[in-house]
Amino acid sequence: MGYRLSKITTRTGDQGTTGLASGTRVRKDSPRILAAGAVDELNSWIGLVLAQAGDTDVRGCLSAAQQALFEVGAELSLPGTSRIKEEHVLALEQALAEFNARLEPLREFILPGGSPAAASCHVARTVCRRAESQIVALRSLEPAAGSFLIPYLNRLSDLLFVIARVLNRQSGTQETLWSNARVARMAPKRE
Repeated sequence: MGYRLSKITTRTGDQGTTGLASGTRVRKDSPRILAAGAVDELNSWIGLVLAQAGDTDVRGCLSAAQQALFEVGAELSLPGTSRIKEEHVLALEQALAEFNARLEPLREFILPGGSPAAASCHVARTVCRRAESQIVALRSLEPAAGSFLIPYLNRLSDLLFVIARVLNRQSGTQETLWSNARVARMAPKRE
C-alpha cells in the first residue's frame, strides 16, 4: 500500500476551503465540514479516555468506536456513500446493555466529572451530542446524508455516559448527584 499522506502542508486550504473525498472543494464552515470536525474532535476525546482507562472491555469498545468514527468521517467526506450500517448501531446497543448491567440504577441525575478518565468521557459525550446535532442540521439540507449516522451517534453518546459511570466505579470515585436542594442553599438569603 502506498502512502496516504505523503505531504501534510499543502496550502490548498489557505483560502478557507477544503477538499472532500469526491474532489469537490467546499467552504470550511459548511455544515458537512462542521459535522466532520466535530466527529474528529470526538475521536480525539475518545483517544484521551483510552489514554487514561485501564479496563480492557472499555478499551476494546472505545477502540472499536474510534474505528467506526473514521467510517463516519469517510461517509461525511464522500456524499452519497453509506459506511455506517445498522450492525454498528446494534453493536453499541449490545455494549450499552453489558456495561449498564455492571452499574446500580440511577435514582438521580449525575454531574459530569469524577476520575480523569470519566471526566474525559463526559466531555467526549457532549462533543458526540454536538456532532449528532450538526449531522441533523446537514440532513435538513441534504436529506439523503447518512441514514444511520444519527442513530449511531445517539447510541454512542449514551454509551459514553454509561462508560463514564463504569470508569468512576472502577476508580472508586463517587458520582456527584444533582440535587435541587443545593441550588436553594446557594441562593442568597433575602432580608
